[in-house]
This record gives sequence, structure tokens and C-alpha cells, in this order.
Amino acid sequence: MSKTVDKKTLRSVFWRSFALQGAFNFEKMQNIGYAYAMTPVIKKLYDKESDQAEALKRHLALFNSTPAVTPAIMGISAAMEEQNANHLGDFDAGSINAVKAALMAPLAGIGDSLFFGTFRVIAAGIGISLAKQGNILGPILFLVLYNIPNFAARIWGLKYGYNAGVNSLEKLQKNGLMDRIMSIVGMIGMMVVGGMVATMLTVQTTIRFSMAGATVKIQSIIDKIIPNLLPLLVTLLVFYLIRKKVSISKLTVGILIIGILAHVAGVL
Repeated sequence: MSKTVDKKTLRSVFWRSFALQGAFNFEKMQNIGYAYAMTPVIKKLYDKESDQAEALKRHLALFNSTPAVTPAIMGISAAMEEQNANHLGDFDAGSINAVKAALMAPLAGIGDSLFFGTFRVIAAGIGISLAKQGNILGPILFLVLYNIPNFAARIWGLKYGYNAGVNSLEKLQKNGLMDRIMSIVGMIGMMVVGGMVATMLTVQTTIRFSMAGATVKIQSIIDKIIPNLLPLLVTLLVFYLIRKKVSISKLTVGILIIGILAHVAGVL
């Protein structure tokens, strides 16, 4: 008998999505909130505790996106979990996290621009202008103006994500397009990670020496050869240590200590 995600389950996902950042952490960011929101879907689709545990573990992977647009990704995840539950062994369960990873960054860019850079600013401007006059409608209007698009995006996104996923996944599987999509998703993910390393991680050396009466900065030489080489080397080192099962807590503390000592020694 085919298993499906009903409207009641999707409503549970919708309300639970508001707790996305309730257990935010610097290791895997919104992963606990995402897994919490997906729990009703997992319980609905999987009867065996081992299958439920595997699905929960799957959704505890790193995740970070704008909360208002995240239900759209949750809807797609629900559709993919439905396909996985109905075709255990024939469906690539790893594709669920791969699609999440591919969607979270692009949707975060759109969501941040719309909700944090546009809707919130407009709502705050209107609310503040009234609040300055002592009008009680100031904070109320701010909440209303901001949350109308917020709720609309969550409701529509969840429904559209689930419906689009259900209608598309079976066709993709039959046509053999899923493997191509997974390859594209992997490339996009690597591009996003590479861009984050180059733009968000700053590692520069302050080492310099004198030659023929001129001061030569090591960082300038590195930038001319390979820009952002040091951030790349640090990222590869951390990745290597993670592969060696070094805990994130030890890595975080170690990086802090090494960074402080290197700065005091005048190396970084």
C-alpha cells in the first residue's frame, strides 16, 4: 500500500517550522530545528524504528537558510521521503540531503533580500514613524506588515514544494534524470562552498622582511600567485581533520588558541 503525506502532517510541519532556529548551533546550524519539523513526516511514512532513526539522522545534517523560505525545502524533503518510503532500496536516499544542500544557499539569498532587506525594513519604517508619535499601532502594524508575507511564503512554499516534488520525482526516476540532477547539485554545492571560503574566511599573514632596502610582504606575494590561498589551506586542513574523526568542539577550541597565539607571535 502506497504511503502518502496528508494535509494534517503538512500542517504539523508548517507549525514546527517556526522552531527552526530554536536550537541553532555553530556546528550544524539549523539542523535540529529542521529534523524537528520533519519528524511528523518521518513518523507518518516509516513504521520501523530503524527506518525512522535513519531518516532523523539524515535530516540532522548541516542546514542553514532563511526561515521564511525553508518550508519550501521541507515540502520537497517530505515528497522525497515519501518516494523513499514507497521505494525502499530503489530510491537514492542520499539525494534528499543533496537537494537540501543545493537549495538552501540560493533560497537564502532570495529570502534574506526579501524578508530582512526589504519587508522588515519597510515594516519597521512604517511602524517606527507611528511609534514616534506615540501611536500604539506602530509595533502592531510592524508585526502585521512583516508577517503577512512571512506566513504567505511559508504556507505557499510548503504546499508548492511538496506538490512539485511529488509530481516531478517519479518522472525523474523513470527518465533516469535523477543521476544527472545529482551531478549538477554536487557541482553547485562545491561552487557554493568554494565561494564561501573565498568571501567569508579571512586568513592573512603579517610576516614581512627587508630586501635591498625594501620591505617585502609575504601576503602580497601569495595574493599575486594564488589569491585566498591561506583560507583554502585552512579549510582543507579542517576538512582533513574532520575526516579523521576529530570532534568539532576540539577543532573550534584549537583554531581559537592557534589563531590567538599566531596573532601574538606576529604570524597572522
